[in-house]
This record gives sequence, structure tokens and C-alpha cells, in this order.
Amino acid sequence: MLSDADGLALCRYARACIAAALGGPPAKPPTSAAFAFDGACFVALYRGDELHGCIGSLEAHQPLLRDVADNAVSAALRDPRATTLELGDEQQLRVEVSLLSPLSRLPVKSRAEAISALRPGLDGVVLRYHGRRGTFLPQVWEELPEPHEFWRQLLRKAGLPADLDSPELEVYRYTVAKWHEEPIAR
Repeated sequence: MLSDADGLALCRYARACIAAALGGPPAKPPTSAAFAFDGACFVALYRGDELHGCIGSLEAHQPLLRDVADNAVSAALRDPRATTLELGDEQQLRVEVSLLSPLSRLPVKSRAEAISALRPGLDGVVLRYHGRRGTFLPQVWEELPEPHEFWRQLLRKAGLPADLDSPELEVYRYTVAKWHEEPIAR
């Protein structure tokens, strides 16, 4: 498990990667051996309370620092919700990095079983069904604390009918360790 200092270093590195993508100096990765593993993360960027962008990986497929760099730049510049940024604008963003645990498949056969297996406030959830996929980070429970509504909105996010109830629906859960860095005051 990473320390809070390590998590803050990841947030700072994410911000530096965004600045580099906007024409700033190359980002210098943290040198701690604590980051020497393949990891899956999400990087979320906020302007005040508004989400600027959020992009991530559900499963570890590359070194953690590479995943942070790729997802930070994508959240800043490629997320369809993102607005145009110029060098210096990254300083005004709150940067949040969520490190995901491995996915764990839930052996559920119905909507009711799936909803009852969820741990509100703790679980991130991935749904897969016939080539469609959607996920909500555990942080989404803050906005959607009621499990039935959380489920309905996750189905919609995956492009599925909100009332879908099929034994073919694959449900996975994960947890996160998350850290954030507030905007840098000018």
C-alpha cells in the first residue's frame, strides 16, 4: 500500500504530466521504489466542484507511473467533458488519483442479488454485458447513496436499459486508495 506522501507525489506527477502535454517542461517521475509495480488508476480533475475530466484503467496493464501519466493527460485533454486548457491552467485544477485494487467478480445471477452484494461507499463497480461496459468509482456513492439508484445510473452509463435484469450481466467490484492535491494558489 502506498503512503499519503506517495499518493501526493502521484498527484503532483499527474499535474506535471498535464503541464508537459500543454508545452511545459518534461515531467519528472517520482523516484521512490514504492511505484515499481503495474497498477490501474483513475485521474479525476476538478475546477471547483465541477468535473473537468476523469479517465482511468480498470486493470493493471502497465507500470503505475505510466498509467498515471497517460490517464492524467487523457482526463485533461481528451475527456469529452473537458474544456480547452492552456499551459498554466493545470495549476487551477484539483487533481485526484485513485489507485484501484484488482477486480473481483461477484457471483450474482440477478439484479436483486447484485444490488444486495454492493457495499455502499466502499465498492467501485464494473458492469459488462454483450460488449458494453461501465464503471463507477466508489466516490460516486457520495452523489448516488441509494443502491437501487446507483445501479440504475450505472446501467445507463454502460448504455444499457436501467431496468436490465439478466443472468448474463457480469458484475465486478473493486476498492480504491485515493489522494488529491488542491489547486496551486497563484
